[in-house]
Amino acid sequence: MKTFRDLLIWQKAMALTVHTYAVTSNFATEELASEIRKCSIAIPSIIAEGSGSGTGKDFYKSLGMATGALFAFQTQMEIAFNLNYIPEQEFGIVFENSRELERMIGSFRNKIKETL
Repeated sequence: MKTFRDLLIWQKAMALTVHTYAVTSNFATEELASEIRKCSIAIPSIIAEGSGSGTGKDFYKSLGMATGALFAFQTQMEIAFNLNYIPEQEFGIVFENSRELERMIGSFRNKIKETL
Protein backbone atom coordinates (compact mmCIF):
# COMPACT_ATOMS: atom_id res chain seq x y z
CA MET A 1 0.00 0.00 0.00
CA LYS A 2 1.39 3.38 -1.00
CA THR A 3 -1.09 5.62 0.82
CA PHE A 4 -4.53 5.38 2.36
CA ARG A 5 -5.90 6.64 -0.96
CA ASP A 6 -4.98 3.27 -2.47
CA LEU A 7 -7.28 1.41 -0.07
CA LEU A 8 -10.53 0.31 -1.69
CA ILE A 9 -12.32 0.70 1.65
CA TRP A 10 -11.22 4.34 1.83
CA GLN A 11 -12.33 4.95 -1.77
CA LYS A 12 -15.72 3.35 -1.10
CA ALA A 13 -16.12 5.37 2.11
CA MET A 14 -15.29 8.59 0.25
CA ALA A 15 -17.90 7.79 -2.41
CA LEU A 16 -20.45 7.15 0.34
CA THR A 17 -19.63 10.53 1.90
CA VAL A 18 -20.06 12.39 -1.39
CA HIS A 19 -23.36 10.61 -2.04
CA THR A 20 -24.48 11.40 1.51
CA TYR A 21 -24.05 15.13 0.94
CA ALA A 22 -26.25 14.92 -2.16
CA VAL A 23 -28.92 12.89 -0.36
CA THR A 24 -29.05 15.14 2.70
CA SER A 25 -29.06 18.45 0.82
CA ASN A 26 -32.87 18.68 0.87
CA PHE A 27 -33.60 17.50 4.41
CA ALA A 28 -36.36 19.32 6.27
CA THR A 29 -34.01 20.00 9.19
CA GLU A 30 -30.32 20.76 9.17
CA GLU A 31 -29.73 19.01 12.51
CA LEU A 32 -30.11 15.43 11.26
CA ALA A 33 -28.37 16.23 7.97
CA SER A 34 -25.40 17.58 9.92
CA GLU A 35 -25.17 14.49 12.14
CA ILE A 36 -25.36 12.12 9.18
CA ARG A 37 -22.70 14.09 7.33
CA LYS A 38 -20.40 14.03 10.36
CA CYS A 39 -20.70 10.24 10.56
CA SER A 40 -20.07 9.84 6.85
CA ILE A 41 -16.96 12.04 7.09
CA ALA A 42 -15.69 10.10 10.10
CA ILE A 43 -15.61 6.78 8.25
CA PRO A 44 -12.93 7.55 5.61
CA SER A 45 -11.13 9.84 8.06
CA ILE A 46 -10.72 7.07 10.64
CA ILE A 47 -9.59 4.65 7.92
CA ALA A 48 -6.98 7.14 6.71
CA GLU A 49 -5.77 7.88 10.22
CA GLY A 50 -5.55 4.21 11.12
CA SER A 51 -3.60 3.34 7.98
CA GLY A 52 -0.88 5.70 9.11
CA SER A 53 -0.73 4.37 12.66
CA GLY A 54 2.32 2.26 11.94
CA THR A 55 1.11 -1.04 13.39
CA GLY A 56 -1.35 -3.68 12.28
CA LYS A 57 -2.84 -3.77 15.76
CA ASP A 58 -3.61 -0.05 15.73
CA PHE A 59 -5.00 -0.22 12.20
CA TYR A 60 -7.19 -3.16 13.19
CA LYS A 61 -8.52 -1.10 16.10
CA SER A 62 -9.14 1.90 13.85
CA LEU A 63 -11.12 -0.22 11.41
CA GLY A 64 -13.30 -1.28 14.33
CA MET A 65 -13.91 2.39 15.10
CA ALA A 66 -14.71 3.07 11.43
CA THR A 67 -17.24 0.23 11.57
CA GLY A 68 -18.81 1.86 14.63
CA ALA A 69 -19.10 5.16 12.76
CA LEU A 70 -20.64 3.27 9.84
CA PHE A 71 -23.24 1.69 12.14
CA ALA A 72 -24.10 5.14 13.52
CA PHE A 73 -24.42 6.37 9.92
CA GLN A 74 -26.74 3.49 9.02
CA THR A 75 -28.89 4.17 12.08
CA GLN A 76 -29.18 7.87 11.32
CA MET A 77 -30.03 7.21 7.68
CA GLU A 78 -32.74 4.82 8.81
CA ILE A 79 -34.12 7.51 11.12
CA ALA A 80 -34.15 9.94 8.18
CA PHE A 81 -35.98 7.35 6.08
CA ASN A 82 -38.53 6.74 8.84
CA LEU A 83 -39.13 10.50 9.01
CA ASN A 84 -39.75 10.49 5.24
CA TYR A 85 -36.71 12.66 4.52
CA ILE A 86 -35.40 10.12 1.99
CA PRO A 87 -37.38 8.34 -0.73
CA GLU A 88 -37.38 4.56 -0.41
CA GLN A 89 -35.38 3.98 -3.58
CA GLU A 90 -32.65 6.44 -2.54
CA PHE A 91 -32.52 4.96 0.95
CA GLY A 92 -32.11 1.50 -0.56
CA ILE A 93 -29.14 2.62 -2.64
CA VAL A 94 -27.40 4.37 0.26
CA PHE A 95 -28.08 1.53 2.67
CA GLU A 96 -26.82 -1.15 0.26
CA ASN A 97 -23.67 0.88 -0.42
CA SER A 98 -23.09 1.17 3.32
CA ARG A 99 -23.64 -2.57 3.80
CA GLU A 100 -21.12 -3.30 1.04
CA LEU A 101 -18.61 -1.04 2.79
CA GLU A 102 -19.37 -2.83 6.06
CA ARG A 103 -18.53 -6.18 4.45
CA MET A 104 -15.36 -4.77 2.87
CA ILE A 105 -14.10 -3.35 6.17
CA GLY A 106 -14.92 -6.63 7.94
CA SER A 107 -12.98 -8.61 5.36
CA PHE A 108 -10.02 -6.24 5.60
CA ARG A 109 -10.06 -6.47 9.39
CA ASN A 110 -10.02 -10.26 9.18
CA LYS A 111 -6.94 -10.15 6.93
CA ILE A 112 -5.16 -7.87 9.37
CA LYS A 113 -6.18 -10.06 12.31
CA GLU A 114 -4.53 -13.07 10.65
CA THR A 115 -1.20 -11.23 10.72
CA LEU A 116 -1.37 -10.19 14.38
